[in-house]
Amino acid sequence: MMFEPIARKSASGEVFDQISARVLGGELASGADLPSERRLAEAFGVSRPAVREAIQKLAQAGLVEVRQGDATSVRDFRRQAGPELLSQLLVRDGRPDWTVARSVLEARRLIGAQVARLAAARATAETTPVLLSAVDSLADAADPVDMQVAALAFWEHVVDTADSIAFRLVFNSLRNAYEPTMKAVAAVMVAEVGSTDRYRELADAITSHDEDAAEGAAAALLDLGSAALSAVIDQLQRQEDPA
Repeated sequence: MMFEPIARKSASGEVFDQISARVLGGELASGADLPSERRLAEAFGVSRPAVREAIQKLAQAGLVEVRQGDATSVRDFRRQAGPELLSQLLVRDGRPDWTVARSVLEARRLIGAQVARLAAARATAETTPVLLSAVDSLADAADPVDMQVAALAFWEHVVDTADSIAFRLVFNSLRNAYEPTMKAVAAVMVAEVGSTDRYRELADAITSHDEDAAEGAAAALLDLGSAALSAVIDQLQRQEDPA
């Protein structure tokens, strides 16, 4: 097993990145044992505490299992890890994984619609000015990246209104996976974030406690971005595999 020596300051982060990449890529299969801390420290050219810290992060991410007095083994991340891995799964070795990208779009649409429905059920008197102000901020934004930032702020308020810790944590993971791509997809996402009227329709449905309308408005809104991004993904896949 070959690892690359690390020269950067965040040694534990680099160890985490290299091992997690091998786990997610299948080079380290589920059930396989990692080398000892000492051997990993020698292979990476870092201290044992740095390796120990990285392994703790890997365990927290659901990628490895640490057993006291025994070897650290690789876990089946598909069954045991959480959505915080999405950002790593989206881009591996500098290349996007289009299958993962499509699954994120599917999750975004389904979860967004249900969050909007729940928000409509739980909206309060304070919800109306907050959501309408967020829509106004989106309407005032001109730059495509700024528009995405404003749209995310709107959805933050929707998630807050839904008042569900489970949906909040899933939303956080999807947002964290999406934010690094905002510049790259800015022109494409204008199809969604530029539709201020759709956001206002969704805000109105939520504040009027119309759960069916809120769910439908959210799905229709998110479908705009999904369709635009799916078309780009199709085009890029054809370029990568013209056959």
